Amino acid sequence: MGSVIWHCSAAREWKDALPLGNGELGAMVFGKLMCERIALNHEWLWRAKGRYRDDPPVFTNLKRIRELLMSGKTLEGGTLAADVISGPKGRPKRVDPYQPAGDLWLRIHRRLGGAYRRELDLSTAVAKVTQQAGDDQVTEEVFVHSALPVIAVRLAASRAGAMPLTAGLSRASDAECSLLNWSTEKGFGFEGRFIEGTHFAVEARVSAPGGVVTPHEGFALVDVADAAEVLLLLSIAVSHDGADAGEMCAERLSGVDLDWGRLLAGHVEAHRKWFGRMSLDLKAAEPEEPTDQRLAKMRDGAGDLALEQLFFDYGRYLLISSSRPGGLPANLQGIWNEDINPPWESDLHHDINLQMNYWLAEPCNLAELAEPLFDHVERFIPHGRVMARNYYGCEGIVLPLQTDPWGRCTAESYCYAVWTGAAAWLAQHFWFRWEYGQDKDFLAKRAYPLFKEVAAFYESYLIRDSDGRLTTAPSQSPENVFEGGMSPVSLCVGAAMDLELIHDTLTHAIAASEILGVDKELRQKWSGILRDLAPLKIGSDGRLMEWREEVKELDPGHRHVSHLFALYPGDQITVEDTPELAAAARKSLEKRLAHMPGLSGWSSAWHGCLWARLGNGDRALEQVRLILRQHTTASLLDLHPPSIFQIDGNFGATAAVVEMLMQSHRGLLRLAPALPKAWPEGEVRGLRARGGFEVDLEWRGGRPTAARIVSLLGKRLRIKVAPWGAPAVTRDGRAVAAREQGGALELDAPKGSVTGLAWR
Repeated sequence: MGSVIWHCSAAREWKDALPLGNGELGAMVFGKLMCERIALNHEWLWRAKGRYRDDPPVFTNLKRIRELLMSGKTLEGGTLAADVISGPKGRPKRVDPYQPAGDLWLRIHRRLGGAYRRELDLSTAVAKVTQQAGDDQVTEEVFVHSALPVIAVRLAASRAGAMPLTAGLSRASDAECSLLNWSTEKGFGFEGRFIEGTHFAVEARVSAPGGVVTPHEGFALVDVADAAEVLLLLSIAVSHDGADAGEMCAERLSGVDLDWGRLLAGHVEAHRKWFGRMSLDLKAAEPEEPTDQRLAKMRDGAGDLALEQLFFDYGRYLLISSSRPGGLPANLQGIWNEDINPPWESDLHHDINLQMNYWLAEPCNLAELAEPLFDHVERFIPHGRVMARNYYGCEGIVLPLQTDPWGRCTAESYCYAVWTGAAAWLAQHFWFRWEYGQDKDFLAKRAYPLFKEVAAFYESYLIRDSDGRLTTAPSQSPENVFEGGMSPVSLCVGAAMDLELIHDTLTHAIAASEILGVDKELRQKWSGILRDLAPLKIGSDGRLMEWREEVKELDPGHRHVSHLFALYPGDQITVEDTPELAAAARKSLEKRLAHMPGLSGWSSAWHGCLWARLGNGDRALEQVRLILRQHTTASLLDLHPPSIFQIDGNFGATAAVVEMLMQSHRGLLRLAPALPKAWPEGEVRGLRARGGFEVDLEWRGGRPTAARIVSLLGKRLRIKVAPWGAPAVTRDGRAVAAREQGGALELDAPKGSVTGLAWR
């Protein structure tokens, strides 16, 4: 039962429902059997009113903006930049909102009132609802097939002929979307069309052995009588690529076997190929209580290690369910949304949210699930060149702070949009893929070309400050504000995060060019930029400075900690190599949290990752627990104030737990680097480390006892010794000697070999 979320009542609202998905199709199961609602989504169902909008060149204003900013006229320069680069206040956004496909409604015409259970098994990705009705039991099972483009629903009664049912499809009232409903004895559905032309369809096939199906002409509605079991098979299609959506739905459904047993078995097998790649066991007894009751007790101060373990697995489950190769990346709500006008358009935010969605992918052994992120970035490169030229008069690419899937790069949020760091931050994930998988073809054909595009922008964008150092202007530290600066976000010269992003991109570009043996002259240019780049600074109070001057923060508890990017997810700052900067980052984090004890779920997740990088597992776990206690729904979905589902907190919490248990940046494998005292024993299996290693770890008494490291690529191993001391080492079961140098064990790890570590 360790991987099951369950409740004794149906969901009262959408965000308490149980999420299912296969990357393309999404469903939310409410579980009210007498009037069941299953909310439906398709990853490509976005409005497309602004799909091809462009902005005229404004780069001629850049010289004046820089003159104002560099002369200390920060407010004037920032205001001009906001007005001309991000457009005037009140301009309608081009970003199109992600849309709900509709709802499947199921009404069982029986009185149900006995024992009830609603559950989601993360290990099978099946939602199940059971309820007694006298001496009968009604069961609903739902899954989104992990290998086929269909949603399957089964309703069954324990007595023959006990399932009188009405099933139908609908969509929320929308003046800009017309619907054409239909039904037959075999199924029902509708086709929808938005005023801009986007066409989509939802279709359900009905199988009711021994029963009678009666359609309602002109409605997406059927009645089913005299059946003890009803199987519904749904598909959703969107015409984003020009195909006919209705024909796509019919084609997908016609090729699917309606045998429930085979459908279920095939789905579970396909899902477990993802979910079963790794596991975490905190050796904790699981209370025999519903998940929502356990969550309530935790909010009252009770401990629940099993719930923390479940929350970790939930992040993996949600990524498996919302991001698959060949599809779109998980948006602000993954793949699930019920609103015609969702918060922030349920869009793709590039100033942490989209990136956080994928922090867990590589270390949790789900590397392929990041493919949609890479495809997304590459889809934007052609228009990113246009944005760089039109907005800044520069070469290379600039990507927007917020966007939709259509590949257009335009500024869509007043003031906030004046930010040039999105491409550099997204490029970091291409480097992650190289570090973990060492795929030289990927490096040469996908990662390195992107690094060159981002580097080309900075080559032409950087300017000299009064000290002769290279810096950026305009610049910002997303999404923070200081006294004397522009509002709602302060535009300035050389915010620390810009410098960190440039360092991240250019060091990766240099390393990639060396590995590939190309572009020696470019490599020298990039090295020169790094030498002349303005340095990170430590303020008079010992904190890492967020801006180049010590200014008064108007929001000292701001949810973003952008200037700590270099600590995590970057690795420019480490406790081993840059202890002074790490100490300054720690002070910055402490000050921020002193003013903001957990403003949102995603920010707490980032704080947890940062504490783990600093080696403080107790404070890292404190942040994960803060999400559970303050920022989750009954179904454990992450919330952003005031009470908005936003999935990045789920993903970020899982990433934070990984960082507690294992870190592998800067070529050094750290085992249990931030093990919290509250987790005295446990084991984790199937983690991935940079360099092509798969890691299992066991610990007891608050310290590691054994590790097993499989070498997938034959790279050399470097394992940090402190604080646990040097372990006994074996290779393929035989004792080997490992050389200790600089606080690390170094040893060969031939491809396919298994290194064993044991601590006494």
